[in-house]
Amino acid sequence: MTAPARVLIVGTGLLGTSLGLALNRADVGVEVWLSDLDPRRAALAGDLGAGRVGAPESGPDVAVVAVPPRATPMVALTLLRLYPHCSVSDMASVKSQPQAVIDGHLDVRARFVGGHPMAGRERSGPEGARADLFAGQPWVVAPGSFVGAVHLDRVLELVRLTGAEPVVMSAGRHDEAVAVVSHVPQVVASAVAAGLVSATPSALDLAGPGVRDVTRIAASDPQLWLEIVTANAGPVAVGLSEVVDRLTRVRDALSELAANPDSSTGTFTDISTDRDIHERSESELRALLVAGNRGRALLPGKHGAAAVEYAVVPVVIPDEPGALARLFVAAGEAGVNIEDVSIEHVPGQPVGLVELSVRPDQAVELTDALQRGGWRVH
Repeated sequence: MTAPARVLIVGTGLLGTSLGLALNRADVGVEVWLSDLDPRRAALAGDLGAGRVGAPESGPDVAVVAVPPRATPMVALTLLRLYPHCSVSDMASVKSQPQAVIDGHLDVRARFVGGHPMAGRERSGPEGARADLFAGQPWVVAPGSFVGAVHLDRVLELVRLTGAEPVVMSAGRHDEAVAVVSHVPQVVASAVAAGLVSATPSALDLAGPGVRDVTRIAASDPQLWLEIVTANAGPVAVGLSEVVDRLTRVRDALSELAANPDSSTGTFTDISTDRDIHERSESELRALLVAGNRGRALLPGKHGAAAVEYAVVPVVIPDEPGALARLFVAAGEAGVNIEDVSIEHVPGQPVGLVELSVRPDQAVELTDALQRGGWRVH
């Protein structure tokens, strides 16, 4: 395949700007042009190195729509009519809706190839963009029934230039899949985070990594997610119904436990009844927790490989500039690759706890090396 020579990106938010940065980093001679209704955003994206503001005089080979979902179909149609030989793709997280609109225009539908990079951040706008945002990540390419082969090839090559892994699937399958792995988790995380609004300050002071992990994505742009979940309303509603059913069963089981506290007093009949209630309720809760373990284990690991259970090496470090960098250097000198890392500050103390995730066979080696270097490892 031949890389497109000229790419026009319409929309210079997080994804559009990151696409421009990734294409320029690929260093394959692709000219990247940027367009946005907000000239300040386009200028910032250009200054960051994502491309040149404007459009190529001879027209782009590929135009990528990186605007909010509601605007995606109309912007795509505008580009298809403005540039008669151009392949047009998009980055919206819902695929059926824009595809249905484009399919209604027989003269241009062969040149539209839907796309959705499975990557993002809580931070929006060009200032949150990263050249490596798509590296190693799946990028769904959802061609319609009428797409031309040359246009599909152009978009696939564009995706590969970013370092992403193209995954070809239909628009309908995509929307069902992202409802499960993205849209429903977003709504659930927001629901959990919304419960913190009424929490007391003393309760919030106790917040640890659990609630932070669960609510991390709740910090995302509300307007953008409003557009996403409403555009994919059917699959999201189905997924939420399944979550609600599971939570309802657990809620009912816990309510029954609360109404029938465990007791070693009373008649033999009462004790037997209590035992039955507790066994039934605990069984319901256990089933959810075990299913959660199973589901979490099914998520792919690095580079799409099977998930690996890493060993965690906890290290206490001083809360001062350069401490984390020195720790990483020490791990590198020990020849140990850090697979993941989490950091917790200890309230009221000038130290932090860093948890280094490593391959199980390297945990002892890393622990010994860090302790020899004077680090406090637990």
